[in-house]
Amino acid sequence: MNEMSLPRPNNLDSFWMPYSDNRYFKQNPRMLARAEGMSYYTPEGREVLDGTAGLWCCNAGHGRREITEAIQKQAALMDFAPTFQLGHPIAFEAAARVAEMTPAGLDKVFFTNSGSESADTALKIALAYQRARGQSQRVRLIGRERGYHGVGFGGMSVGGIGGNRKQFGAMLPYVDHLPHTHDLKRNAFTKGQPEHGTELADRLEDLVTLHGDTIAAVMVEPVAGSTGVLVPPTGYLQRLREICDRHGILLIFDEVITGFGRIGADFGAERLGVTPDIMTMAKGLTNAAVPMGAVATSNEIFDTVVNSSPAGIELFHGYTYSGHPLAAAAAIATLGLHREEDLPGRARAMEPYWEEATHSLRSAPGVMDIRNFGLIAGIELTPREGKPGARAMDVFRKCFDDGVLIRVTGDIVALSPPLIVEKPHVDRIIGTLSDAIHAIA
Repeated sequence: MNEMSLPRPNNLDSFWMPYSDNRYFKQNPRMLARAEGMSYYTPEGREVLDGTAGLWCCNAGHGRREITEAIQKQAALMDFAPTFQLGHPIAFEAAARVAEMTPAGLDKVFFTNSGSESADTALKIALAYQRARGQSQRVRLIGRERGYHGVGFGGMSVGGIGGNRKQFGAMLPYVDHLPHTHDLKRNAFTKGQPEHGTELADRLEDLVTLHGDTIAAVMVEPVAGSTGVLVPPTGYLQRLREICDRHGILLIFDEVITGFGRIGADFGAERLGVTPDIMTMAKGLTNAAVPMGAVATSNEIFDTVVNSSPAGIELFHGYTYSGHPLAAAAAIATLGLHREEDLPGRARAMEPYWEEATHSLRSAPGVMDIRNFGLIAGIELTPREGKPGARAMDVFRKCFDDGVLIRVTGDIVALSPPLIVEKPHVDRIIGTLSDAIHAIA
């Protein structure tokens, strides 16, 4: 494509950008105008290698013809149809394709439009289930420090990133938190799952002692992503599962980041050997071509909520765009690519090379920790005194200017390339990042 034909904004005034320093950006804009394969291109035609799969989501790479054509075909056939008391075939087909991939028993799929909506939906389903089974006193929701479950009030409340909460006042009532699992002193520079910290799951027993039988559900990420890549200690999730079972608490996995091959399996539940009662997903579900999220639940949860209700609506919850035809078409095409190209297998095969490449940054100036699992890595930098986040943001800007897109959260660089990544791409991502870290030291 000729660079003269790439889209350019007429002005920067109207768009209130999300999670952005709007004032800085509009003085120093960095634009993306086209994407293909492993790369973005600026309006000037300059290539920027994607080290983040967009935003943890373009697992199959960019501009996949199969997905584009599926969306176009569906748009020509039927652009929209409601799913309140009506159905359309492609939504049911998409749900069946998702259920084929989820762990055994998680066979019921509720569609949303994002990971944030999936989180709030999962929490509401958990509360509805506890009420339906005669446990209406179970109204308490447990999250985890440094957890991220989107930006709805439910997800923010069980989430544990302070910056996402402090601007908005009171959260949901009846919420408590487990401690996070990050132990820099004992687990620094761990490759894969850390050895120390399994006992932190026992804090759930303390919360049960404190709150009694009022806890409805616990929500955690199998691998915490947005907080800076926190990998669960060996045995931690298994212990959480055991405690939840013992006390009648539902276990919810937020798989918005870890789903669809990111850590070398269809879902984190499979790779880590723990099956939750409810699982949220989004991002890689449609390769981000159309916004879509989903919640998978156990058959028991669905049957209990539906069969205990009087005739009529069983769950008073839903979205105008639940199961949107274009999103469903994108999901079906994406999951077809996922299987045909064995994206989880490709990620697993690349993982050893990825691990060694990311840990090669250990001696770079200011690097205080490196964490990795699957095709995710977090490189934690020493903050500048009085300026938290400034060092990593300078690295982000330097990498972009040098042709590689990374993501930063605080002073942590988070990497998550498309699962079609190859060794030369890894070398370029890590080499550019290394140069940037040295340059801004």
